[in-house]
Amino acid sequence: MGKIRYNRKIYLEDKPRAQARNEVLAAFDLPHEKEWIPAAGALGRITAEPVFANVSMPFYHASAMDGIAVNAEDTYEAHEQRPLHLKLGEQFEYVDTGNAIPPQYNAVIMVENIQVIDDETIEIIEPATPWQHIRPIGEDIVQEEMLFTQGHQLRPADLGALLAAQVTEVAVVKKPLVTIIPTGNELVSADSSLSSGRIIEFNGTVFSNYVEGWGGQPYLHPIVKDEPEKIREALLEAVETSDIVVINAGSSAGSKDYTVHILEELGTVFTHGVATRPGKPVILGKIKDKVVVGVPGYPVSAYMALEWFVRPLVCKYLGIPEPQRPKLEVKLGRRIVSTMGAEDFVRMNIGYVDGQFVANPLTRAAGVTMSLVRADGLLVVPPEELGYEQGDIVEVELYRPVEEIKNAIVFSGSHDLTIDLLSSQLKRQRTDMKIISSHVGSMAGLMAIRKGEAHVAGIHLLDPETKEYNVTYVKKFLAGQDAVLYPFLKRTQGWLLPKGNPLGIESVSDIASKGADYANRQKGAGTRILFDLLLKEAGLSADDVNGYDREMFSHLSVAAEVKGNDNAAGLGIFPAARAMGLDFIPVADENYDLLMTKAFFDSEKGIWLRSVIQSEAFKAEVAKIGGYAVVENPEPVYF
Repeated sequence: MGKIRYNRKIYLEDKPRAQARNEVLAAFDLPHEKEWIPAAGALGRITAEPVFANVSMPFYHASAMDGIAVNAEDTYEAHEQRPLHLKLGEQFEYVDTGNAIPPQYNAVIMVENIQVIDDETIEIIEPATPWQHIRPIGEDIVQEEMLFTQGHQLRPADLGALLAAQVTEVAVVKKPLVTIIPTGNELVSADSSLSSGRIIEFNGTVFSNYVEGWGGQPYLHPIVKDEPEKIREALLEAVETSDIVVINAGSSAGSKDYTVHILEELGTVFTHGVATRPGKPVILGKIKDKVVVGVPGYPVSAYMALEWFVRPLVCKYLGIPEPQRPKLEVKLGRRIVSTMGAEDFVRMNIGYVDGQFVANPLTRAAGVTMSLVRADGLLVVPPEELGYEQGDIVEVELYRPVEEIKNAIVFSGSHDLTIDLLSSQLKRQRTDMKIISSHVGSMAGLMAIRKGEAHVAGIHLLDPETKEYNVTYVKKFLAGQDAVLYPFLKRTQGWLLPKGNPLGIESVSDIASKGADYANRQKGAGTRILFDLLLKEAGLSADDVNGYDREMFSHLSVAAEVKGNDNAAGLGIFPAARAMGLDFIPVADENYDLLMTKAFFDSEKGIWLRSVIQSEAFKAEVAKIGGYAVVENPEPVYF
């Protein structure tokens, strides 16, 4: 039989996510299986049936204290003015905590409340009450009582209760086996050598750990090439051995996106496309009696689709409710635009500034894994909303604990490699503190301080008129506010050039005349202001520079762009050039300072931050990367 040719399917549905979820849950009707495992190793497992106690705990009347066992009636005459003497073996017995109470006694007097007269006699001055300091049979657990219903997730204390009740084996729900099939001709394992057009396959590992965290048993299938026969073979094998199948990539509408066609051929497709951003190209279907979930190749889309459609399946199989993240009301630091008719899932950074939780969106690109790594929370924009305005109060789902967010120092402004070193050193000295940073450029950082959306802003803004750094801008934009400019670094800006400088670039004029592909920084970045000044001094304009309008948001991004193109050039700092193995030609020395409100400068966090900056450990770390000098014992500038 010849190869089947599949027509490209351009159309994707816009099915509401909730509808797609309900349909796939209704189609998932596998009865769960149970297995018996040792109770001591059952942490986190889900009980498959009610669990009953085999013995009582305690299974005898036990002393709750060290002391003596007595008959309460024999002690009623004891009084401070009429001490009562009791005889060993006749009116009391010594007992320790946990000892069985002899049947003729019904109370325990603590050892602290007795006076030993001799080896056979003790004295008491207070009467006992019946059953005081005695743990009766079954005080904790009664034989045959139900310890747990089915569907209970076993916790550490639960395992103790099982063993105390002499339940040594417990029936739990077998973990649903979830086969994960990564597909793509471009995929290679992380230990392979990389070349252009090759991408490391890492989604499968992320999927596997999500599934395991939700209570499933993942199986990561070897990479499958984008060939229909191989995809079909992998799917047919997976549905025979698995409870749920996840296939990664091939779910969109490209020329090699075969998954939907093969699913239609082998079974049923319920959904191809949901009304979400990101995560639209999802496939939900069924082969034989097994649900198959096709998720996009882009990491953020894939992880969200996995949570929307695979997590509910795992939880349904286990018979437990889906976990819910805590939510928090925050003020938006920036406007968020959405599209009517589609749910928008926006990853957010959250800071606690001046008694207010402030959230700003991270990149919304579906392929940027670090947007999830760095996110503190998730904002879900409903399909009927066009977005939110800056300053609106909205509710976000939290990825991190509130206390962790509260203790973070919110850094905004110009990108610098030393901020990561500073955060690491701060964390070493204060495990409850860290720096969360957003690289938005010097001007945006300055405005974040003005609007109360950050604790610290890194700025290096050159005044073209005075050739002075930062002071002019702070005076202009923070007039009337109590601000402090803290001298932080002296650093060198220079041309970032491919190894060997193939175009022979030495000046801004060379970049224009030799037609270099220039990797620029974003508007408001100090580096861009410096570049514009160099253009002006050379009598050039933006139109003379190839690539002027293409913006990068960090020095490392500029360096990465230059590294991949022998015709490229950029302006940036020496450590970025060294990190990417580039040539570096110095252009100008500059001041990179930290801007804060006076309130933060004088706060505990501000004091800690400055102490770390001036620490020998931090200075040594900075010295290692080169191109910097930490300002020693700086004089803050107050405004």
